[in-house]
Amino acid sequence: MLSSLGRMLVVLCVCGGITAADDFESTVRPFLNSWCVSCHGPEDQSGDRRFDRVAVSLQDSNDLAQWQDIVDQLNLGEMPPPDERQPSAEQRKIVVQWLQKRISDFHQSRSGARDRAALRRLNSREYRNTVRDLLRINTTLFDPTESFPRDQTVEHLDNVGDTLVTSGYLLQQYLRAADLAVTKAVTPLSRPTAKTWTFTDNFRQQPEIDQVHRKTTEYRHITLYDVVGADKHEGAYAAIHDFASGVPHDGWYEIQFRAVGVNRQHPYDVDFVGTDPQVPLRLGIRPGLAQAGPLHKPQPIEPLLADIALDDEDAQYTVKVWLDAGFTPRFTFRNGLMDVRNMWGRLVKKYRDQFPKPKRPGIVEHRFNAIKYGKLPQIHVDDIRIRGPLLEEWPTASQLAVFGPQAAMILESRQMSRQQMEDQLQRFLPRAYRRPVTVAERQRVLQVIDDRRRQGRSDIDAWCDGIRMVLCSPGFLYLEQPTEDGPSPALVASRLSYFLWSSMPDDELLRTAGVIESAGAAGVWTKQRVEQEVDRMLDDPKADAFLNGFLGSWLTLRDFGSQPPDRDQFAKYYHHDLGTAMLQETRLFADSLLKDDLSVLQFLNADYTFVNRRLAEHYGLPKPAGGGFHRVALSDDRRGGLLGQASVLTVSANGIDTSPVVRGVWLLENLLGTPPSPPPPDIEPLDPDIRGAKTIRDQLKKHRTSDSCNECHRRIDPLGFALENFDAVGRWRDNYDRRQAIDASGELPNGGQFQDVRSFKRLLLNQKTLFVRALTSKLLSYAAGRRMLVTDRPRIDELTAELADRGHGFRTLVKLAATSEAVLEQPLETEGGSP
Repeated sequence: MLSSLGRMLVVLCVCGGITAADDFESTVRPFLNSWCVSCHGPEDQSGDRRFDRVAVSLQDSNDLAQWQDIVDQLNLGEMPPPDERQPSAEQRKIVVQWLQKRISDFHQSRSGARDRAALRRLNSREYRNTVRDLLRINTTLFDPTESFPRDQTVEHLDNVGDTLVTSGYLLQQYLRAADLAVTKAVTPLSRPTAKTWTFTDNFRQQPEIDQVHRKTTEYRHITLYDVVGADKHEGAYAAIHDFASGVPHDGWYEIQFRAVGVNRQHPYDVDFVGTDPQVPLRLGIRPGLAQAGPLHKPQPIEPLLADIALDDEDAQYTVKVWLDAGFTPRFTFRNGLMDVRNMWGRLVKKYRDQFPKPKRPGIVEHRFNAIKYGKLPQIHVDDIRIRGPLLEEWPTASQLAVFGPQAAMILESRQMSRQQMEDQLQRFLPRAYRRPVTVAERQRVLQVIDDRRRQGRSDIDAWCDGIRMVLCSPGFLYLEQPTEDGPSPALVASRLSYFLWSSMPDDELLRTAGVIESAGAAGVWTKQRVEQEVDRMLDDPKADAFLNGFLGSWLTLRDFGSQPPDRDQFAKYYHHDLGTAMLQETRLFADSLLKDDLSVLQFLNADYTFVNRRLAEHYGLPKPAGGGFHRVALSDDRRGGLLGQASVLTVSANGIDTSPVVRGVWLLENLLGTPPSPPPPDIEPLDPDIRGAKTIRDQLKKHRTSDSCNECHRRIDPLGFALENFDAVGRWRDNYDRRQAIDASGELPNGGQFQDVRSFKRLLLNQKTLFVRALTSKLLSYAAGRRMLVTDRPRIDELTAELADRGHGFRTLVKLAATSEAVLEQPLETEGGSP
């Protein structure tokens, strides 16, 4: 039977009495007073909510946010808490319907208003990619933003306009970056001749092992021992010290060498050595710069340029790598030993019968004996030839981008006429500004060039000064904003390109937008055309920027490595480069959903993932045959979806141990989109009085005895406990130590109970709309460069519902976001002519 309040609400609903604003006092207020105000009233504002002063009608976005919060909490079943007295389902329904009707009316009344992104500059990622694509320069080893201050984030997003401030220091760095980028794009002005350097001996490496190699190999070959993840490197990086000054010009270089993997099958205990005898030894090539520090140690810029599986017999290999001027190639051991400095002595002591009895025991003699008489896995490299630069075209692509189609004539004569400058500005400026350019804008650049020429600068130097000016101008540094008439076709092209590529539009987008000449219709974007472009852009390699950028924001993977795992506890993390493998698994998994338009619900649970041999070992899965990553089926759904992936489990830990609170907050913020309120300023992170508490669960239980803590921790803690079986690097564990078993059970605020991560994921799938709405909101924020507001809720709900109707595909979601009014700031017409 209904309570008297319930009967009254039903009568009001049936009789049409809930149409006037006055009915708030007779419909909603009694409900709030009966079920909410005791915890959210004048004496107690749990969760920073106060419902005794709720506005009786919607006047602004603050009122809207409070009403929407009430609706969400009632729909989730989280208020009142399960252990409190509960209203009937009918009572909830009547209040929710009443509030939703008024919220909908409020949104309809402001349907013509738009929530616009603040004027925003390019962030560092976007600047770097835009300079790369505009000037067509190779940025493998060149980062024009290396001295930029770190971009500020909000809600883990690094592209929100109102947080991307521009300081005086940043303006100075723009000048420096423009100078470096333009210089790199145009030099050398004369075509360099390819040279060949040959190295057959004198392969010194570093003092510690050179003293041994002098006697054992006479420096006839390079010998690699350690992986680059080692702590105190010995034989991890091997440069050619006779080539320490590096290559003379930027470009592609061919490196030929002889190499052999030695002792892949060794006579020692496999666990003691730590290498995998079932796979070939792998040689890597990384760049080194003498000015950046010792070439046998790690350096700030050292991407992997080549990765080669070696034969067990001596063989010749050839690779082609990009090197900037001054960089030299360094050889590395991809799957080698770990901290061999500490292994020398342990090896000699463990296998005493295989080594001479030491005369003066110590690191020096142990190292010598281990190298001379031991059979540890190692790589030998010799007979090295380097040839280059190997130019694919002349003038280079970057010179053509700067000087235009007459670059060859300009470089040969070292002259550039005024007409050539005007013609090239007509080509260059619209691409740099990503919109049509006025005559006045071109004249301003020409005026700077003329001034430089009058000051005695050569034609080419003056022209390059003009290009530097362009790269420092607001038209380049800031993204176009819509006018009162709405966004221009050029703005739509930029929104798409910075959403999916984190870079400028390519010529096809610019032609469609009418920015550059087009043979067909230009300047009109329809929903169908945008979707076609999204498909084309996602199939382009530049779409890797979308996965890296969005996953970095949504899953906070941009912070991965900021709290590195403890080396003593997690040595294999460094030995086997598991950090790189973890990130690659998540990228490949998300990419598979994107390419095949698979359901975003597989982010919560899936029956497959991607692993290499070492990550499979980390997970306790069968090792796939061969090197590289493989898609593997999961028979145990502990690992299915993001919550079983080590990248997420590591970034939500502190590198030493796990915290249910930290992981619980991470889940609420990033997967569910319902971040908890910050703790009161007078509350300790954990109550210092934890007498009698034997486990973290006991500690948090005592912490929740405080009313001010319980409101949030009843939502946070159960989510974190669900993941407690995963340690700080995502390994499965059944016990905290050998004695204390892990209890991963819990109860959600709505009463849902789970025993472990498996049943927890099933509960999340039962609330899939909450997850999909949070994902949709985050994707819209990333695409639009602004936070989603409560006034965006109707659009978010519409997209969430449409996505469900269309099967929840990830690619479908990206298309819905790209065509959304929340991103483009106006509804798109269909090819039939209607929105």
